Amino acid sequence: MPRRRPGRPRRGDERPTRELVLAAATALFAEHGFDAVGLRDVAAAAGVDVATVAHHTGTKAELYDACFARVFAAEREVLEVAGERARQALAAGRADALRTLHDLVDVFVDFLEDRPETTALWLRRWLEPHRHADLDQRYAAPLYALVEELLATAAEGGALVEPTPHVTVRSLVWAVHGHVVALAAGSGSGARERREFRGFVHRFLDGLYPPASP
Repeated sequence: MPRRRPGRPRRGDERPTRELVLAAATALFAEHGFDAVGLRDVAAAAGVDVATVAHHTGTKAELYDACFARVFAAEREVLEVAGERARQALAAGRADALRTLHDLVDVFVDFLEDRPETTALWLRRWLEPHRHADLDQRYAAPLYALVEELLATAAEGGALVEPTPHVTVRSLVWAVHGHVVALAAGSGSGARERREFRGFVHRFLDGLYPPASP
């Protein structure tokens, strides 16, 4: 049987080599954390040699950063589309503002349910809050700011009252990550957990922004 040439991914996977490396590294960092993963581990998981990993991503620290950049780009793509829809609906009043916020949160929940490694990757990072803190500024803060701006715009237009949008966004983000962890734990029915969590987060928003007093 001929040996696989160094640097070439295993047969049957047509993804670009860099994407294979980043997908493998993301899964490993999410499961084990930064310190426990080496470039050789990533190379073995991706089916390439260590030189190929270094060629495509550089040092381990640069590879770690690239993993966060990868999940950030995917998340930003879906949230910016949903955010633009929300922006157009916010001026129509409280009912439309709440409906569009429901939709925006659903998009975020869908994204993380489909990509649980994103939650695991961030949770590993947050276990050491003062280490790699610059990742938050580059790959979390811009998305938080997007939603905070929407809430502030709705408040300015009189559709709802929101004095601390940054607290609301942070609370929602942590709630969704907790939901993804519960799904990963596999206790109970996944379908029921998904259904009940959607109901909760919608009720949370409805309760957070009740109708104005007459």
